Amino acid sequence: MKTIFDKETRDGLISRINLLDENSKPEWGKMNVYQMLKHCTLSEEMYLGIKIYKRAFIGRLFGKVALKGMLKDDSPLRRNTPTVPQCKATETNGDVAAQKKQWIELVEEYGKTTKTDFEHTFFGKMTREQMGQLAYKHVDHHLRQFSN
Repeated sequence: MKTIFDKETRDGLISRINLLDENSKPEWGKMNVYQMLKHCTLSEEMYLGIKIYKRAFIGRLFGKVALKGMLKDDSPLRRNTPTVPQCKATETNGDVAAQKKQWIELVEEYGKTTKTDFEHTFFGKMTREQMGQLAYKHVDHHLRQFSN
């Protein structure tokens, strides 16, 4: 299964991110390209431990089962998969180029981190392998959303 910790995989994702611009339109969902970029930036900050959020109660009940289902195979994430509230982009307009640059910098950070344990607000404690797979699937999901 693909992981964001693999340089070749990361480089492929970054190439796809670079195809996005202010005219990119979603194939599904409610977010515009700026909101998607902001959402992904907020998500990477959580995944990398730059921002820490309190564990969601519902995640304590269902998080591990949901994670297992998401990572069972190479299939992409389902369309319109719910997001954690802390990673929702509330502003509708912003600097697309700057947000894209920030997201790419965070994706590149996976190649530098030696971290082995991760914490997700819904899924809870995750191994490096699990986080690498989830982070890849999340980025891929949103790039597919915008035809990249």
